[in-house]
Amino acid sequence: MITIQNYRKVEDLAEAYELNQKKANRIVGGMMWLRMSKGRVQTAIDLSGLGLDTIEEDEQEFRIGCMTTLRQLELHEGLQKYFGGAVRESVRHIVGTQFRNGATVGGSIFGRFGFSDVLTCFLAMDSYVELYQGGIVPLREFVRMERDRDILVRLIVKKDGRKAVCLSERACSTDFPILVCAVSISEGRVEVAIGARPMKAEVVTLAEMAEDQALAELTEDKIEELAEKAAESFRFGSNMRGSAQYRQHLAYVLVKRGLKKLWKEEA
Repeated sequence: MITIQNYRKVEDLAEAYELNQKKANRIVGGMMWLRMSKGRVQTAIDLSGLGLDTIEEDEQEFRIGCMTTLRQLELHEGLQKYFGGAVRESVRHIVGTQFRNGATVGGSIFGRFGFSDVLTCFLAMDSYVELYQGGIVPLREFVRMERDRDILVRLIVKKDGRKAVCLSERACSTDFPILVCAVSISEGRVEVAIGARPMKAEVVTLAEMAEDQALAELTEDKIEELAEKAAESFRFGSNMRGSAQYRQHLAYVLVKRGLKKLWKEEA
C-alpha cells in the first residue's frame, strides 16, 4: 500500500517542478498504477488545475496534455479519423472504461512501461514529448533516456499523412498484452513499433520506397518479407505470459496482419 503524507494541487508548472525535485515527492497523475505500489510519498503533486487535460488539433499536429485521460484518446474524433482508428485500438483493451477514465497520457508515456500499448502506438507515429525543462524531444529518443525529475507537459503528434494500425495479442481481453504491434507507412517508410517484448517498446524502419509507391508496391510476397524482417529486428524475452520464441512468432503474425490491413484499405 502507498502512504501519502501531504497533498498539493499546484498553481503552475514551476511550482510542480520545484516540488518534484525532492525524491520523496511524486506527481500523481491519474493514480491508477501508483496507488497499487508500495512505499511512502511525502507530497503528492496534483497537476489537474493546470488545464493540461485537453487535446488540441490544428492543421499541423495534435497536442495532447499530460492529464488527458485514455478515455479522451479513445473518443477523440480527430485522432480516430486521421490515424484510422489506431489510437482507439491501442487503448480499448486497457482494463475497462472506468480505468481509462482515470489513467492519463502522461502516466502512460512518462513511465515508459514495457507493457504500454499507448507508448507503442505513438512510437510508430511522428511523435514528440514536451518536457518542462528539457523542451521538445522526439518520443523515440525519450524512451531511451533515463528517468529524471522533469515533468512531461504534453505529447505532440504531427500530421504527416501517415497511415497506421495498432494490434495486440492478449490471453484475455483486458489482460496485460503478450505483445503489442504498431505499423505505419509515411513518406515511403514502413515502420514498426513492438511493445511488451516484454521490455519497453522500440521502433525500426523496415523499408524505404518511393513516397507515392509505398502502399502500391506492397504485395503478398513483400508483406511476407517485411513481416519476417520485423520478427528478426527485435530482441524478445520470456515471462509468465509467453516465451521469447512465442513473442517472435507473434511479431511476424501481427506485422503481417497490420501491413495487409493498410494494403487492403488503400486498395
